[in-house]
Amino acid sequence: MTTEHPSIGRFRADHAARGGTGEIVVLPDAVHTAALAAEALGCEVGAIANSLLFDADGAPVLILTSGAHRVDTTKVAAAIGVGRLRRATPEFVREHTGQVIGGVSPIAHPRPVPTYLDSWLRRYDVVWAAAGHPSAVFSTTFDELSLLTGAPEIEVE
Repeated sequence: MTTEHPSIGRFRADHAARGGTGEIVVLPDAVHTAALAAEALGCEVGAIANSLLFDADGAPVLILTSGAHRVDTTKVAAAIGVGRLRRATPEFVREHTGQVIGGVSPIAHPRPVPTYLDSWLRRYDVVWAAAGHPSAVFSTTFDELSLLTGAPEIEVE
């Protein structure tokens, strides 16, 4: 019997509590990048919702962006009303999400994290995002992801 990683279990419980309907899939190998996840799932890289945590002057900000995009941190910082967005350190990510880079999910964090959703993800019927661990993902839709997270829609590029 294989024991599920605790971060996947926390994700699974929070996902169910929020009414998530998508499939949670634990892949045989870690998928630390959108390209690896897309290859493993057989979908376009743009259908991967990367959960990118940024440091906004010491406060966490989570951007759920299409794997086909790079976040324009200057544009997004201005749009969400923060001074500056910087790439978060692995320690900052773990502190605020309880998860590691490459496995950060849109939900199931120890405390609420301000979250924003890349409007580009609307283009896909099915979106895949991390489920709390680098080898775990879940399927969802843009609308469900919006409901699960309460994230406003933004342009990230």
